[in-house]
Amino acid sequence: MDEAAKDETTEPALLRRARRGDETAFEALYHGHARAIHALAFRLTGDAAAAEDIVQDTFLRMFGFLSGLREDTPLRPWLKRVAANLAIDRLRRGRHHADDDALLHAPDDGPSPATVAEADGLLRRLPPVARTLVWLHEMEGWSHEELAHRFGRSPSWSKSILSRSLSRLRGHLEPGAGNERS
Repeated sequence: MDEAAKDETTEPALLRRARRGDETAFEALYHGHARAIHALAFRLTGDAAAAEDIVQDTFLRMFGFLSGLREDTPLRPWLKRVAANLAIDRLRRGRHHADDDALLHAPDDGPSPATVAEADGLLRRLPPVARTLVWLHEMEGWSHEELAHRFGRSPSWSKSILSRSLSRLRGHLEPGAGNERS
């Protein structure tokens, strides 16, 4: 591939081409980021169909906002922020966080800790709001202030739910935790 052709496949070039209506460029942007956006959406929602919807909505928003996207900044962080906000909107519409006490006492209905080898398996043990807070704070770097603002709560709410959720996850990792039978 010569330099001119290579330059046309860079993200800034693809964004320029997509702004001009080049469907191939938009498709290339989609294929370059869709898996990562789906993975994030699935981690936050725990629902494959919801994750698919969020991916589609994220790219529809990108398409509608092409002229506002800067070529000198990476696209993926913007897409991940949009997808996370869409997942949070789903949670808020579902009123999953109406009873914060339920976040502490939700039943464990996942596989046993011995069979859970991945973080995703552990995260699925948490209720949707708690899972979203843990992932966005720990993996995506959202601050408690950002989380609180997005959920319409206080930073102390975010800190409390995160602390209890991490404690619960640690309990699943400790040998014998929850396995004692009387």
